[in-house]
Amino acid sequence: MTRFVLDCSVTMSWCFEDEQDSYATAILDMLGPSQGVTPSMWPLEVANVLLVGERRNRLTRAASSRFLALLASLPLTIDETAPVQILDKILALARQHDLSSYDAAYLELAMREGLPIATLDEKLRRAAQSSGIAIVGA
Repeated sequence: MTRFVLDCSVTMSWCFEDEQDSYATAILDMLGPSQGVTPSMWPLEVANVLLVGERRNRLTRAASSRFLALLASLPLTIDETAPVQILDKILALARQHDLSSYDAAYLELAMREGLPIATLDEKLRRAAQSSGIAIVGA
C-alpha cells in the first residue's frame, strides 16, 4: 500500500460542496489502495473547520457527523509524534518557507517519512517542491 501525507485543505474540500474540485476528488478516490497519513494536530484542524462551518450555517451538526463517519471509514493514519518533539523543525520550516506552523507540520511529516503530499495550498505546494517532496497527482 502506498502512503502519502494528507493536508487538511484537501480533506475539508470533501465536506463543502462549493469547495470540491477534481484534484481533491482524485485524492479521495486514491484512498483505499493508498493510505493517508496526517500529523497529530489534523483532527483538531478538522474539528475547527467543522465548528466554523456550523457557526456560519454552511453545514448542520448532522452533516458534520456524516462527514466524520466518512473520515472514520477511510484508511488514514495519524502520526503519533507529539508536536512538542518536533517543534524546532516545524518552526524552522515555517520560517524558511513563510508557512503557518500548521502547514509546516504537514511538510515536516512528509520530509521525515519520505512521503509525497496531497495539498490544495499553493504556498505549501511550493515549499514541498523546493524541499524535494513530491506532490501527489502532480
